[in-house]
Amino acid sequence: MESTFSSPAEAALQREAGAAGLRTPLGDLDRVYELERVVGFVRDLWCQRVALQFPDQLLGDAGAVAARLEEATGSKVFILGDTAYGSCCVDVLGAEQAGAQALVHFGPACLSPPARPLPTAFVLGQRSVALELCAKAFEAQNPDPTAPVVLLSEPACAHALEALATLLRPRYLDLLVSSPALPLPMGSLNPDPEPLERFGRRFPLAPGRCLEEYGAFYVGGSEAISDPDLDPDLSRLLLGWAPGRPFSSCCPDTGRTQDEGARAWRLRARRRYLVERARDARVVGLLAGTLGVARHREALAHLQNLIQAAGKRSYVLALGRPTPAKLANFPEVDVFVLVACPLGALATQPSGSFFRPVLAPCELEAACNPAWPPPGLAPHLTHYADLLPGSPFHVPLPPPDSELWDTPDVSLITGDLRPPPAWKPSTDPGCSALTPRPQLELAESSPAASFLSSRSWQGLQPCLGQTPVTAAVSGRRGIAIAYEDEGSS
Repeated sequence: MESTFSSPAEAALQREAGAAGLRTPLGDLDRVYELERVVGFVRDLWCQRVALQFPDQLLGDAGAVAARLEEATGSKVFILGDTAYGSCCVDVLGAEQAGAQALVHFGPACLSPPARPLPTAFVLGQRSVALELCAKAFEAQNPDPTAPVVLLSEPACAHALEALATLLRPRYLDLLVSSPALPLPMGSLNPDPEPLERFGRRFPLAPGRCLEEYGAFYVGGSEAISDPDLDPDLSRLLLGWAPGRPFSSCCPDTGRTQDEGARAWRLRARRRYLVERARDARVVGLLAGTLGVARHREALAHLQNLIQAAGKRSYVLALGRPTPAKLANFPEVDVFVLVACPLGALATQPSGSFFRPVLAPCELEAACNPAWPPPGLAPHLTHYADLLPGSPFHVPLPPPDSELWDTPDVSLITGDLRPPPAWKPSTDPGCSALTPRPQLELAESSPAASFLSSRSWQGLQPCLGQTPVTAAVSGRRGIAIAYEDEGSS
């Protein structure tokens, strides 16, 4: 009977934490992990302690890679443990705590600037690409040889883009090749003008040209993926790309292409729905989804000021990686906003198991800032740094006497008329505090306390002074499925 409704007690102790992925043959380690380049990186910096960061699917090769690097460089090489947030971000804090002088990041990376400077080398991987099949697929999707097109790829296929462009340039006149926005070596001088950096990539645009003029051809993905919307890198490109421009993807193994226009429309429709949910929300939970990406504290302060200006309440929560079980502990929160790197902020969005929707900072900006969006911008920005002062996409809050604060608004979800925000920014330009309108009064001092008072059960009653004091006694021993005093039945 016990085995019918539950697992044996020993199963909890024998369960493995998770598979580390297939191991790479020892003869291919140098090529797959680019060990020769990594060895040169360590030797050039004269590092005595080097940290290695692997995603979960590559941990099976971590020991062999560390041993070879330690033997080739003579430096102390150690492997970082599980990161508190996404593995695509550089774990600068973990490396500094271990006294590392440099870090080598393996696998897909968001290439977000770290909060603290640390020499970092990225090994994105080199996935095989069928160049002939991809070239034929490109010609089928782009019959006009004069149309401007950008070649994009997932990080592991970036090494093959220039070779693919060589096959296409004899026919196509306006072809642009993107490259990963890897950090430049320290002390290097680049006499050429800096290319445009967006979506974690560099675009060498000609003078007078803009990225919104180009269509896109993306090399990456796999036909084995059941839900392609779970790819955060492709979702970031589809959301941020100019609407109306063609966007197609190509599988690097088979050359099979797909028009991504329908998927981009579906993702943007989901964003618009989240914006409406944020406008209806009264309590917003800000999830600290990173501690290693630059300007994350400034982003939290900016969002708090934005929420208060819209007449809402906010709570900052540091929970590590967000899961449905963690967020379900805060039922009084209407929506959550994940402040993380671009890939981390989009990784949890397609999941429908969360009790409340999880938004990106751009959706909250569109919901709380009546001046957003300005004309000429893409409908969705993928990195919170684009919303902060100093960015060309930053849109300040309107002045207190602006009519934008009093514009009537109707919820597209409930159909109700939304009241104007009860709070406005301060008139003092040197102060970021917010002052209430004198003609309005705050109805509730704490939405969390109001929610708790409306519940039928509010927790155990302490009954202070009513419980007699007794000496400590031995309790039950064992686990909940089989205590020692229950017997074998």
